[in-house]
Amino acid sequence: MKVIAFNGSPNREGNTYQAIKLVTDELEKEGIRTEIVQVGSKSVRGCIACGKCLKNKNEECALTGDEVNEWIQKMKNAEGILLGSPVHYSSIGATMKAFLDRAIYVTGNNNGMLRHKVGAAVVAVRRSGGIPAFTQLNNYLCYSEMFIPTSNYWNVIHGTRPGEALKDEEGVQIMRVLGKNMAWLIKIIENGKETIKTPVSEKKIFMNFIR
Repeated sequence: MKVIAFNGSPNREGNTYQAIKLVTDELEKEGIRTEIVQVGSKSVRGCIACGKCLKNKNEECALTGDEVNEWIQKMKNAEGILLGSPVHYSSIGATMKAFLDRAIYVTGNNNGMLRHKVGAAVVAVRRSGGIPAFTQLNNYLCYSEMFIPTSNYWNVIHGTRPGEALKDEEGVQIMRVLGKNMAWLIKIIENGKETIKTPVSEKKIFMNFIR
């Protein structure tokens, strides 16, 4: 079993990384392999709404020149996905959003590639705006029909300079509990597949409200 984590911070080992590492350390203790992918410092173009991923159904975004398609395959081959981002103006980082807009649209348009995987989100913030960014990440998980483990509070950790988040004792506990609960949920799902029938996937109904 494996969890792939995406670091949406431009700082490779800043506070977002520390939050992710607190979670992945707990996963590793439970025998779940982890990998952290650096996203926030990369050049990633946003979705251009071409619709080719829906038409081609080849599990790829039509845009090339970055690592998004490689990251999509990493998501496909993992049992769990962990999204981490810093908070920029009460929102997730722009590069992280560009990546998720494309990746989640591709996976959703290719037979729900992330359906029933375990997904969690964490954010690192200096002072405020953490909850809106946390909610924004969760929106991608909900759209993908993923299962979301919880902690004992919202998954937000505080710090400004790299490493300061480790001084947020409550935040550290939140990440640690999240890691334990994520590991448990992954194991429950994996062990239950042989005994409990998976719900049948329904074709998505699309509507607008123009009459």
